[in-house]
Amino acid sequence: MIYGTRPSGSAERPVVTAPIPDAAMRGLAGRVGTPLPVGNEGAGRVVAAGGSAAAQALLGKIVAAAGGGMYSQYRPVNVALCLALPAGATAVQGAASFVNPMTALGMVETMRMENHSALVHTAAASNLGQMLNRLCIEQQIPLVNIVRKPDQEGMLRAAGAVHVCNSTSADFMAGLIDGLKATGATLAFDAIGGGRLASHILAGMEAAASAAVGSYSRYGSAVHKQVYIYGSLDRGPTELTRSYGMAWGIGGWLLTPFLQKVGMARVAQLFDQVTAGLTTTFASSYTAQVSLPGALSLDAIADYGRQATGSKYVIIPSPAGPAGNS
Repeated sequence: MIYGTRPSGSAERPVVTAPIPDAAMRGLAGRVGTPLPVGNEGAGRVVAAGGSAAAQALLGKIVAAAGGGMYSQYRPVNVALCLALPAGATAVQGAASFVNPMTALGMVETMRMENHSALVHTAAASNLGQMLNRLCIEQQIPLVNIVRKPDQEGMLRAAGAVHVCNSTSADFMAGLIDGLKATGATLAFDAIGGGRLASHILAGMEAAASAAVGSYSRYGSAVHKQVYIYGSLDRGPTELTRSYGMAWGIGGWLLTPFLQKVGMARVAQLFDQVTAGLTTTFASSYTAQVSLPGALSLDAIADYGRQATGSKYVIIPSPAGPAGNS
């Protein structure tokens, strides 16, 4: 919670005001005075539809949608962005059926497109991390999970994870290198962003690759090692120590550009996988359910604002309806 944050307004239409540091304002100048509808995804019952056969076929059904501005009671969305939920599935179950599931599938798809054979994932105890672990187990993809707490390590091992490393432990690098040697992983997806974790992963990949080659080169191994940053749990600078030769890359990865790259036909196939595994592989769990006004309570903001594992909220826009957003 930012110091100086204060609530106002009414119980039905609360307002929360928070100061913005000068350093942050430089990047937000174009945002001043402009409304910014929020909410990437949600689910609910279709109560009105356009004239196309595809739109009319969804009338009365519970669908998930990713149209932006989803924190609302009613939201028109292009039919191409709607995913009909399987029979018996609730809107709450479908509220997070786009971003995390498609991101997990996108990571695996990217691995195959770029000719890697195994993965490394940070913040691996998150909802997304648990989905990716289940997906990799199902598809027999070697996965190295990186977490920050002993209980998260135990939780993932209980869920079948083979390689789990705690980044706060004294033997982290040794365990990471062992996992990288065992899996041959040369592609990582990093949700942390700041600090030296991405650099540590590249260094571990280089150590594993050099051990496999069994020879020395002052330029490092010829094995290309790639880290994609897709989150910013640590908003500090990304620090690179350059101790992993010359065959490496680091960049950003976002879901929307990935979906545009693979095309709608492939996206439709991935959506089918999400639908089939909505209550199993791609199931989400939530800390609490809140209303739209409840999402602006200072207690709720302090909890989900920590961006911590186990603090995922689902918003119920209408008290009388089965809609949900996350």
